[in-house]
Amino acid sequence: DEEFDELCFEFGLELDEITSEKDIISKEKGEEKAKGASDVVLYKIDVPANRYDLLCLEGLVRGLQVFKERINLPRFEKIIPAEGEGQRLIITEQTAQIRPHAVAAVLRNITFTKDRYDSFIDLQEKLHQNICRKRSLVAIGTHDLDTITGPFTFTAKAPSEIKFKPLSQSQEYTASQIMDLYRTDSHLRHYLHLIENKPRYPVIYDSKGVVLSMPPIINGDHTKITLNTRNVFIECTGTDITKAKIVLDIIVTMFSEYCEKPFTVEAVEVVYPNGKTHIYPELAYRTEKVKPEYINKKVGISETPSSLAKLLTRMCLKSHVTGNGSHIEIEIPPTRADIIHACDIVEDAAIAYGYNNIQMVIPKTYTIANQLPLNKFTELLRLDLAAAGFTEALTFALCSQEDIADKLRTDISATKAVRIANPKTAEFQVARTTLLPGLLKTIAANRKMPLPLKLFEISDIVVKDPNTDVGARNYRHLCAIYYNKSPGFEIIHGLLDRVMQVLEVTPNEENGYTIKAAEGTAFFPGRCAEVFAKGQSIGKLGVVHPDVITKFELTMPCSVLEINIEPFV
Repeated sequence: DEEFDELCFEFGLELDEITSEKDIISKEKGEEKAKGASDVVLYKIDVPANRYDLLCLEGLVRGLQVFKERINLPRFEKIIPAEGEGQRLIITEQTAQIRPHAVAAVLRNITFTKDRYDSFIDLQEKLHQNICRKRSLVAIGTHDLDTITGPFTFTAKAPSEIKFKPLSQSQEYTASQIMDLYRTDSHLRHYLHLIENKPRYPVIYDSKGVVLSMPPIINGDHTKITLNTRNVFIECTGTDITKAKIVLDIIVTMFSEYCEKPFTVEAVEVVYPNGKTHIYPELAYRTEKVKPEYINKKVGISETPSSLAKLLTRMCLKSHVTGNGSHIEIEIPPTRADIIHACDIVEDAAIAYGYNNIQMVIPKTYTIANQLPLNKFTELLRLDLAAAGFTEALTFALCSQEDIADKLRTDISATKAVRIANPKTAEFQVARTTLLPGLLKTIAANRKMPLPLKLFEISDIVVKDPNTDVGARNYRHLCAIYYNKSPGFEIIHGLLDRVMQVLEVTPNEENGYTIKAAEGTAFFPGRCAEVFAKGQSIGKLGVVHPDVITKFELTMPCSVLEINIEPFV
């Protein structure tokens, strides 16, 4: 296991965990539910989102074998059948409004086993979730070719005109009934919205009117693949032709190894509404040229051109040196749709070289990083507040609307709060405009602790500000709270004096700090003061209003100080 973990890391993947179905269920739902689950060992491997060729066992093993230099990368071959013998897929103009593109291919004389079949279905599911964007861009259909006769027609019809027996069902339904049938299906209901409000639904027929599939929802039961299937017809329909070609290429390159002639794919002719034809799959190989010094410079290594070519060949990019070592010519196989630019080639060279083998060097730029003054100031203040006997709390930057409005006896419109458009929970609806609710909630969660509770927090609050480019502004606030049988206003006042003392701000009106009686909705009448420093109001201190205390489910009085510390930086 450790060796495999290391191999994955070297290849640029991450072995997430080694587990089993039983372990997973018992972690999530408890041991009772896990009884009877399989304890076959499962490897969870994290694959980068752009490497579609590693999404199934076949591709992953092939990639690792090439990386270990045990096999050479196979050469994929497209076989074009003799005139009139190949399969054709005819696209009609009705599809233009809904899913205009389709590509297809045939895998001849393939041999399935249970594991191969599971992997085949699994890969389609992974592609659907990933590059196909939950089937919105591309939908894949695979069919037993021996149960149908070409040429095939990809068209769009009114839902009432389409009638067939969907996969794993026992009777025929019209397209509208199928939609109702799958509305409660945990897996398929997520795809219904893609076509359900359209006047016509896409559908693929064979020459005898047998329905192959109604993309992107469900295949017909007639053409379903079994372990005995020998010839597979693959069609990908979609709204994005580039993605459809990539998906088709990936499926045929991954599973053509099980064909009688390994790594060969039979081409299908696609006929467009305007009469033009195109042969798919494209299985296009292309060459790129990169200078060895470009790779060396970008990665920070100094390898010879021939060893760079060897590194790239191990990453499934067959390479050789040309022009007396001035260039490396790289052949990009159809499995590697993620190679778009030279930098993708450089990345693969770096992975093959091994990130851990790249020598660490001090950057040539002479800049010494410094802590942001506001953060440095915050760190120093935290130490002094802790020395004054207060405990630091860190609370969420998001809270519910009532935390900053109703519970503090103020109106939400007066808070200038930044709202979240689609909050996941009621607890996180707005960005906090004051640190007080967070500390009051912290005390509520720690009511069993011995009194007095003395807490503080120095963090950012967020308010709307139309004058900034993002429409909001952060302020660094200091909030301290004292919770005991008596309000302890003098303790909070003493803390304010101590903070000013360490900031070397003197208590006078000219250029120091003063406090003046004020009113605040969250404070007890006549027990609130505003703090002025450097000629501006920086916050308030006082005894919290009894209504606020009860709304936060507390029972004792408490006093609080909240000031903006940015003027002192």
